[in-house]
Amino acid sequence: MSETINDGVVEEQVETTPRPSKLERLEAEGDIAADYLEELLDIADLDGDIDMDVEGDRASVSIVGGDLSQLVGRNGEVLEALQELTRLAVYRETGERSRLMLDVAGHRAAKREELIALATTLIAQVKETGQKVSLEPMSSFERKVVHDQVTASGLVSESEGAEPRRHVVILPA
Repeated sequence: MSETINDGVVEEQVETTPRPSKLERLEAEGDIAADYLEELLDIADLDGDIDMDVEGDRASVSIVGGDLSQLVGRNGEVLEALQELTRLAVYRETGERSRLMLDVAGHRAAKREELIALATTLIAQVKETGQKVSLEPMSSFERKVVHDQVTASGLVSESEGAEPRRHVVILPA
């Protein structure tokens, strides 16, 4: 804060620093996440390299390298938990909720491709038969991939059920 005197009147001027841009905030989230994950890899004595990026409206962090299967777990359960812990570490530093996406050993990227292929097949089936199709229960990440593919095809989908049995239903037009 500074003061200036105009015509004998003291005026206070509040100096403000501009808020970082959305890209800068997402890059900062990625940096915090990378630091947290580096410490975790050191503690677990695991080898891996960390790549950071910004994809759309979220920070994206990937751990790549040697055998990281224990960080993925069965059906990605450990990966999901690790993502939540990493988001909490970001929240602790920034005070803001993070939508950071974590991938380990390309698990999510491979899963995304698999889900896009499945959704494409089921979308064609719904268009051909006019009947809705229910998929197996999925994680929120998996449901989002399917919803995005359905939307891109011009159809509508919705999630039904409660965790851990929440699943996508693809509806005819």
